[in-house]
Amino acid sequence: MAIAWLTALKVIPWGDVIQHAPKVLSAARKLLDRSPAEPPPTKDEFQERMAKTLADLAEQNTRLVNAVEVLRVRTRILMWVTVLLALAVVGLWLR
Repeated sequence: MAIAWLTALKVIPWGDVIQHAPKVLSAARKLLDRSPAEPPPTKDEFQERMAKTLADLAEQNTRLVNAVEVLRVRTRILMWVTVLLALAVVGLWLR
């Protein structure tokens, strides 16, 4: 179970989390400062907010997929370099 948490922590793009932290903080402050007497958003406003949220999520998903692809390529390159180094060590050892 602990390994799954460690893997999850390694996969999280911490640079993006830190980059977006001020936006999250300002949104949280706005939410806390909003007066309870404020009328609920209209249907159009709600749809606009929802569309913006979905667009943001799609952008984040695209960045996540790109990051995973880069990691996959790097892992494959590292695997081949490791195999080549192992063969070189065996070749030197048999010399």
